[in-house]
Amino acid sequence: MAHHALSSQESYNPNHLLDILLGKMQLKNDAALSRLLEVAPPVISKIRHHRLPVGASLLIRMHEVTGMSIRDLRDLMGDRRTKYRLSDAQGRPKPEEKAAQQAAAAAQQAQQKPEGNYTH
Repeated sequence: MAHHALSSQESYNPNHLLDILLGKMQLKNDAALSRLLEVAPPVISKIRHHRLPVGASLLIRMHEVTGMSIRDLRDLMGDRRTKYRLSDAQGRPKPEEKAAQQAAAAAQQAQQKPEGNYTH
């Protein structure tokens, strides 16, 4: 069974976070929580069984629906890391994506140029 890196931290317990969210939002079960967070039910199950970490986008969604701070949400699941290591490549578009973005921008600029006034 593959576990993610956070699961090696003794304090890491995403079940605590999920249980708190269930109570705070007055939900009956994980299926209701998955609907509220707009994720597929297996995502919640995988998080509960330590097969999937609580990712940034899910934390942001939890913040949006609960109003709790990201720091508080991370504390509830025992993620006490204060530093994050990001690769230089993270967030940078791939070369083919960059070329596609440039082509789309050029096409949009071409459409926005006013054409000459024609009178008949």
